[in-house]
Amino acid sequence: MSENTAKNQPQLLIKSQYIKDLSLEIPFAPEIFKELIKQPELKIDVAIESKKIDDDYNITLKLNLNSDLNGRKLFVLELSYAALVSINVPSEHIEPICVVEVPRLLFPFARNIITQCLVEGGLPPFMIAPIDFGAMYIARKNGQQ
Repeated sequence: MSENTAKNQPQLLIKSQYIKDLSLEIPFAPEIFKELIKQPELKIDVAIESKKIDDDYNITLKLNLNSDLNGRKLFVLELSYAALVSINVPSEHIEPICVVEVPRLLFPFARNIITQCLVEGGLPPFMIAPIDFGAMYIARKNGQQ
């Protein structure tokens, strides 16, 4: 590969990843554990925040999970998982990288944290399906127009 080709390729470097905020509430524990014989309802909200810090970007993936069982709250879990990243691409590619590519890279780690937190909280593991951040980005862009 030539030096010019290497310079022209998009570059993304994750400098650090961290839990910014994590909260788990199980308001009806331990009584509600006896009712876990059927699948609870689960609602997941996803948000992405991007903030420029000096020459880097701080990208935060926010996942809020609400679960109800038999009309009562089973749990509420909120996770803000973030990364400090260095992005060296043309300016028109910054936004898609911040709201699609970086969250796609962070998601498996966030999903693991959520699963572990629920298990440690006495709940069965919930496997969150992969999220299509590209489709979210397109839907948001179309909504803005």
